[in-house]
Amino acid sequence: MNAPRPTPWHEALHALQREGLPHALATVVTSAGSTPREPGARMVITEDAVHDTLGGGTFEFQVIDAAREKLARGESGMSMEAFALGGRSGQCCGGFVNVLLEVFPGSAATLALFGAGHVGTELVRLADPLPWRVLWHDSRDGAFPDWAEDQPRLACRHAPDPQAAVAALPAGSHALVLTHDHAEDCALVDALLKRDDIASIGLIGSKSKWASFRSRLTDAGHDHTALARVRCPIGMAKGGTGGDKTPYAIAIAALAELLPMVGSAERADQRGLEPAKLRALFS
Repeated sequence: MNAPRPTPWHEALHALQREGLPHALATVVTSAGSTPREPGARMVITEDAVHDTLGGGTFEFQVIDAAREKLARGESGMSMEAFALGGRSGQCCGGFVNVLLEVFPGSAATLALFGAGHVGTELVRLADPLPWRVLWHDSRDGAFPDWAEDQPRLACRHAPDPQAAVAALPAGSHALVLTHDHAEDCALVDALLKRDDIASIGLIGSKSKWASFRSRLTDAGHDHTALARVRCPIGMAKGGTGGDKTPYAIAIAALAELLPMVGSAERADQRGLEPAKLRALFS
């Protein structure tokens, strides 16, 4: 049986950026003396995988460790790592290598969407140009449209168990609950409120629906502070839909409400290296 073909760095980079997942790109920028690879050699590193190689040996393991430490700390941006092969790396080549580490934290935000109905579908379409990762859940079989399978940064998840679906969400997710079933909506909000690391919780529905949910969630042990985390109806912070209750209008209002919560601060991975560092490197 033939072993599977290793994934080249450029294919891995394309797939990870398409999916909006955290990763690091390591590039040999300059080298002197005897070194395992020439300038321009690259490898891609994730929390649990490595694609391509910078030449192997202790030097490569140290590059991987440096990248994974930054990923684990949630860092982003560029940094220059210097390796003396024979000193820091414990190799006998005797050369010197500068490696540029570019750490990408993944998508700017994760939107956890529960419900593949009309509003959910419009939300997914509208969110497509945004640099967000969308986790689309539905408890029904065959609920997702065929076109959703090949969309970048979109993952469709069959989720019959609300507790398990919420437990699997990444920390910092923004959740919107809009399923076909009120009991399922309530179970999802209950599970979301039990996590203190969910960035925001939105629920589709009327004020009377929220009043009913508040009573049931209070009986389930959630206090006033916890219940205040839930926005219901969604899309009201920006003035709502102006009376338009079509799925498209509701989706626009819901996304407009989310945008300031996600923020638009400059990301470190988009700024590049300081000019002084580059001058020192190439002088």
